[in-house]
Amino acid sequence: MDLSRLRGRKVTVVEVGPRDGLQNESAVVSTADKIAFVDRLSAANLPVIEVSAFVSPKWVPQMADAADVFAGIGRRTRVRYTALVPNLAGLDRALGAGLSEIAIFAAASETFSRRNINQSIADSLATYKEVCRRALAAGLRVRGYLSTAFGCPYEGEVPPATVATVASNLIELGVFEVAISDTIGIAHPGQVPLVLDHVLKRLAIDQVALHFHDTRGTALANVLVALDLGIATFDASAGGLGGCPYAPGAAGNLATDDLIYLLNGLGIETGVSLSALSEATAFIADRVGHSLPSRYAQAAASQRNVKLKSES
Repeated sequence: MDLSRLRGRKVTVVEVGPRDGLQNESAVVSTADKIAFVDRLSAANLPVIEVSAFVSPKWVPQMADAADVFAGIGRRTRVRYTALVPNLAGLDRALGAGLSEIAIFAAASETFSRRNINQSIADSLATYKEVCRRALAAGLRVRGYLSTAFGCPYEGEVPPATVATVASNLIELGVFEVAISDTIGIAHPGQVPLVLDHVLKRLAIDQVALHFHDTRGTALANVLVALDLGIATFDASAGGLGGCPYAPGAAGNLATDDLIYLLNGLGIETGVSLSALSEATAFIADRVGHSLPSRYAQAAASQRNVKLKSES
């Protein structure tokens, strides 16, 4: 792998911490703090921020204040603010909150689909067909997530051909991009090319994003392999917040801080301020009441502590 040829490329980072991160936290984060967190991420020049989810508060209580968070954030013209939408009721709430982009989520595993949203894959796609039709008619862009693309906590291995088929189904519904997602952090650098080989036979490369978890410590290695294959959009979560509450053992999204540090070192352009991002991570770590798994965030916190001690 010739890493020098990556220099000068541009990568889009989709920040999912306020949604995918906080939904899996046991601590109650106030609406005001969620707004402040998103505003700090905006100040760090993250180009896309997934702010919340218009889902049932009964099942995901951490997202119950989605409309209030959207009403309170300072929206910047160069930042795309989006939210997860599972059905038409969620779409109505998203439209009421003034969104211009939403995300839907399907799965490549039947068991996970039923455990996560209580629908088969086919039934979920039928639901999303109507969601997409109405969203697109209202002028919204729709992004798609494809969960369990590298493995399922219930079924184990997921055939790459199945991943490619469901990803193609989502594109046919009108989504502009599919985030091929490693829901349980099981993907490894040898597997990423195999899955992408199938997916890229059905989708254009600019329709593919990747969403890695770092459960087994392979997320950044997977990113390197994907960069070499031409992928230019990656999801990440400030500090490594979160995971999926319906996927056992899925804690630990790829940390945005670690991703930006890697991309900066490779000379890849993101437009993201790592120092401002670190401030956002430190802010939310204080609010959830524990340190976050990001290696960069831990190093930054250690440096801050040394500086404080030297000044005292």
